[in-house]
Amino acid sequence: MKVLLSGNEAFARGAWEAGVSVAAAYPGTPSTEILENIVQYKDIYAEWSPNEKVALEVALGSAIAGGRALACMKHVGVNVAADPLFTASYTGVGAGLVIITADDPEMHSSQNEQDNRNYARFAKIPMLEPADSQEAKDFVRLAFELSERFDTPVFIRSTTRVSHAKSIVELREPEKRPAPDDIARNFEKFVMLPRNARMRHPVVEQRLRDLAAFADTFEHNELITQETDIGIIASGTAYQYARESYPGKSFLKLSMAYPLPEKKIREFAARVKKLYVFEELDPFYEDQIRAMGITVTGKDVFPVCGEFSPATASAGISGKRPEPPAPLLDHLPARPPNMCPGCPHRGIFHILKTMKLFVSGDIGCYTLAALPPVSAMHTCICMGASVSGAMGMDKALRGNNLGKAVAVIGDSTFVHSGITGLLDIAYNQGACTVIILDNRITAMTGRQEHPGTGFTLMGKPAKQLNYETLCRALGIDHIRTVNPYDLEQVRSAIEEEVNRPEASVILAQAPCVLHRREFRQSGPALRVDTQACIGCRACLQIGCPALEWHPGEGAKGAAFINGLCTGCAVCAQVCKKSAIKPGK
Repeated sequence: MKVLLSGNEAFARGAWEAGVSVAAAYPGTPSTEILENIVQYKDIYAEWSPNEKVALEVALGSAIAGGRALACMKHVGVNVAADPLFTASYTGVGAGLVIITADDPEMHSSQNEQDNRNYARFAKIPMLEPADSQEAKDFVRLAFELSERFDTPVFIRSTTRVSHAKSIVELREPEKRPAPDDIARNFEKFVMLPRNARMRHPVVEQRLRDLAAFADTFEHNELITQETDIGIIASGTAYQYARESYPGKSFLKLSMAYPLPEKKIREFAARVKKLYVFEELDPFYEDQIRAMGITVTGKDVFPVCGEFSPATASAGISGKRPEPPAPLLDHLPARPPNMCPGCPHRGIFHILKTMKLFVSGDIGCYTLAALPPVSAMHTCICMGASVSGAMGMDKALRGNNLGKAVAVIGDSTFVHSGITGLLDIAYNQGACTVIILDNRITAMTGRQEHPGTGFTLMGKPAKQLNYETLCRALGIDHIRTVNPYDLEQVRSAIEEEVNRPEASVILAQAPCVLHRREFRQSGPALRVDTQACIGCRACLQIGCPALEWHPGEGAKGAAFINGLCTGCAVCAQVCKKSAIKPGK
């Protein structure tokens, strides 16, 4: 049977067909939908882990016990999982272990543009790279076969375009694999004391040599000989773009990103007059091919930053820059990303801005508060850095009368990486105020469950994390809960806590307005009394999409509330003339 699947849907199907027992992940675009689709296959145990390190450790535990396991994460998630990753390369596996890393060229939803092919080389484990949804599905099975044949974790590298684009996929029946009934005890293989690790390192190096030999015979490293004036080496979506631009030229399509098939590369280079390497982001192939003594053209004509397209291939090889497309409209209005109407985070950031506090921010939909007109977040580095960063700022500014930094972090991000930072503040006697924005969900990536929601990925009721109890256990004595829609309550709490000479936590608790389970009790939609509105535009500074400016209304123009209003009444509290009132 043939169906239309996205790459992420195909990865999930491939895991089921490969007989996966356990799948674990932390949601992150562009990888999120893999686990959201795996959960439909009821014979796979699937979980949202608190972070990627835990997800990989859960998967590794399953593999050691004899159950095939999958761990999924976006590219920066591998940074979090790197600790167990590198040691898993030494231990090897029991049953197969596959790690899907979804890279994000062009940074559509990421804070950096790292190329995770480098992780395969660094950790000395093989990596496959599919170019479409069919290969996404098929390569999962191939990866498990490689994992068990060579006793190693195996990477599959996706990118945003592979994960989210759809193409035709032919399905097959799943493998029938017996459930493990015992865990093999192997002290020298799985207990990484220095003595055992020293014995395992030569095993890793020999495995890498064996994999390099295998790469030359891997049928999916496809050599396509046509016109020989130009030869192009590419993989993934870059291969599709180059093939579209130069369908008659010769290609070496690399489906095994690491290790490279040296003999096949040399054979291909000898067939063509000029050799190009067309690869997004780092010169990963190019540098290795140059090290083989082969002349190749790469990043001297193709960009090192951003996503590629067929035009990128055409411009780099022909030297002709394409004409920019004509604008659809001469004056297309700007549409910056924004928090949703009625978002519980909006009032918090409005107060932080009016108080002129430095906000150490974090990863989540609330990061949008850094943008105008709210403009109330001043750092965003990585998951959990808001809390640890605020500690450093507190220690640097202590005694200088320069004010205090406030850390702002979402509930899911706090669980992921903020807990240890808060423990550091308590242990090392910081005087930071940490605001936890608890909207009961992992909102930014599509409202996934986490330990604070009370439900698992598989929909089962679960123990719900109590943030106040946890913060007290970490050593924080001053904890208070606020309603983020009550601006006066928020202002009073922040003023009191930032002036406290000790660490404190403010829990801003209200569910996401898009929450599928917890519905906020809102008031009626609001309206603007244009006779009372003086045109000061103060309400527009909260950046709510439900608020518009109508210059023709009243003497100076007036605000207007459209049909997006949820009745949260934050704008009514901002208006000093009481011009915003309940509507019909």
